[in-house]
Amino acid sequence: MNLKKTVGLGLAFGLMAGAAQAQTEIEFWHAMGGQLGETVDQMAANFNASQGDYVITPVFKGTYEETLTSAIAAFRAGEQPNIVQVFDAGAATVIGAQGATVPVEQLLSDNGVAFDREDYISGVRNFYADADGQMIGMPFNSSTPIMYYNADALEAAGVTAPATWEEFAETTAPALLEAGYIPLAQSHLPWIFTENFFSRHNLQFASNDNGYTGVDTEIMVNHPAIRAHFNALTEWQEAGYFEWYGTGWGDNQDPFEAGEVAMWLGSSGSFGGIADRVDFNFSAAMLPYWEAVTTEPTQTFIGGAALFAMSGFDAAENEATAAFFDYLASTDNQVFWHVATGYVPITTAAYEAAAEQGHYEEFPAAEVGVQQLQLPAGEFTRGYRMGFYVQIRDVMNREYGRILTGETSVEDAFETIEAEANELLARFAQTQG
Repeated sequence: MNLKKTVGLGLAFGLMAGAAQAQTEIEFWHAMGGQLGETVDQMAANFNASQGDYVITPVFKGTYEETLTSAIAAFRAGEQPNIVQVFDAGAATVIGAQGATVPVEQLLSDNGVAFDREDYISGVRNFYADADGQMIGMPFNSSTPIMYYNADALEAAGVTAPATWEEFAETTAPALLEAGYIPLAQSHLPWIFTENFFSRHNLQFASNDNGYTGVDTEIMVNHPAIRAHFNALTEWQEAGYFEWYGTGWGDNQDPFEAGEVAMWLGSSGSFGGIADRVDFNFSAAMLPYWEAVTTEPTQTFIGGAALFAMSGFDAAENEATAAFFDYLASTDNQVFWHVATGYVPITTAAYEAAAEQGHYEEFPAAEVGVQQLQLPAGEFTRGYRMGFYVQIRDVMNREYGRILTGETSVEDAFETIEAEANELLARFAQTQG
């Protein structure tokens, strides 16, 4: 090898080393296993391949609860990741931890990334925002509850998907029962039949604007409308119109996919899995509402999880985090995520792009969640912000199970839920100084 070549190779290797050193590495802790985890890995790999300045490493940390617990422990030890995925019920805990995160809107602005919150679908933009509308977390795997139905079953019964619960009780359920089906099951009673029940009917769920404007919040779940709904559920259960198979998500989804249950209330994000597994024609409709409560039903809000930028990093790593968020929110990547997973697109541009590509003509059920999130909003439809909400959901699940197994009355259960939830909220308020 001559000197010129040696110098040239040395220079080349030096430049490569310099380029490698210039790459900023960041870490992303998430809770998505299985096929969803593979999609997250693919998105991270695509981001890394799309540019040469940053490298992101996704790390699966277990369930939502395990990921949140790991992130809190890591932050206390000064070993937190740059980005952590936090689910809806844990959002208040993270947002309430002063100094633990950098608001996503501020992060993007500080790093020169154009951002307009109005670009985001209305039912998406508010859940992870503060009282002034500033987005604190970046919506990621966003979904909303909808009603899936076995189209073959409804055709056999001679009915259509009900728009109201009155229609369900008077027409749909009797016909489906007569046709040999269990008319209705649903997963996640706190999310669908509580949090989004209040939003669908524009009812106040908690004081302080559903918790957004203060930490001394009290839940207002013991409401006549939801007590009436659960009393109807018990009557439907006794009549064979409704069945509850357990607290687990799959406990109630499986009988629908097996063709035993005609209609199932689940997540818009469940679309892809259902399409892969069932051998009957299915579609979806918006969540029914009680016409006795409102004649102007309002939008639901998102569940799922958001990405939070954790604090404690230098400008270069924050810049890398902002670049990744910008990449995720791009129209092409949102369409990819929406089509690959069934989660709703978070921006209007991505929704319109998916429509232009014919996605909803081929899969009408994939559009229902997006349409429901864009229904007219109301005073209490943006979501809720309550600390220790993971534990509050546990109380709800326990009491709802007791209602549906005949161990307690609806009235006693809601008194218990409200009392225990408010004790938890008071304890959370004390932690906020």
